[in-house]
Amino acid sequence: MIKYGKFRDLLKLVEEQHHRLQALAKQADTELWVLQAVKESAVQRFETCWDCLWKVLKRYLNEELNLPEVPNAPNPILRLAGGALILPSSVGQWLKYALTRIDTSHDYSGEKADIALAILDDFVKDAVALYEKMTQERWQSDL
Repeated sequence: MIKYGKFRDLLKLVEEQHHRLQALAKQADTELWVLQAVKESAVQRFETCWDCLWKVLKRYLNEELNLPEVPNAPNPILRLAGGALILPSSVGQWLKYALTRIDTSHDYSGEKADIALAILDDFVKDAVALYEKMTQERWQSDL
């Protein structure tokens, strides 16, 4: 039996921080250090959510769809999930999320973090849709 609780909790955290970042970005009086801290937190939450997401997806493919020998790496798992019509958007989009995750862990200049922040809205929507597909539960946002 797949436990989705950790994935759900991490997804809620990234959704919450993304929402907070959007709200702060609209405020003219937000101090720069506060905005930077929330950006860094949003990227970190994206990273941890992504890491959990692909591992849960692997278990789903193996246990729920009974696919034998599911690889232990995100990209082949995404291709399998795309072939099984599980992903709510194109495999290419999901591979973009995977590449963004890799890039954020190897770049400290801030450019890659900005790319992660730019895709965050799409990621949250897709991750929520994937969660709903795998769990057959309606997403309960706390926002």
